Amino acid sequence: MEHRPLPTEIKLHQKSRVLEIAYDDGARFRLPCEYLRVYSPSAEVRGHTPSEAKLQIGKEQVGISDLQQIGNYAVKIFFDDGHRSGLFDWQYLYKLGRAWQPFWLDYLERLGAAGYKRNGPDPFDELKARGEAPSELPH
Repeated sequence: MEHRPLPTEIKLHQKSRVLEIAYDDGARFRLPCEYLRVYSPSAEVRGHTPSEAKLQIGKEQVGISDLQQIGNYAVKIFFDDGHRSGLFDWQYLYKLGRAWQPFWLDYLERLGAAGYKRNGPDPFDELKARGEAPSELPH
């Protein structure tokens, strides 16, 4: 049976608007709130089919107001813009952490195609400027 990494630590950094998650395989991810918000697994964001997905715009300043663990498999994230649907299971968060670059670039491309320009610094650039890696993977 394949081992599915489980979180050993979850920290919300309110000031920098980053959710930091460490996993039992040694991986550690720093996920900006904006990134989590635009990739929420909720039907409101993803739709019921890919064609129903709604591009999230104007989320540059979104924060997280609360986290609620759901059983042993997920966390419910309460965003300060009122969004609170969708459960982030441990494997989805791991996937978001591991593949942050292609996901983030895809989001930026979709914003551009929609004619929207982000207002504010790139949250991943801010992480790197502070010397914090968005993703630390096990060897």
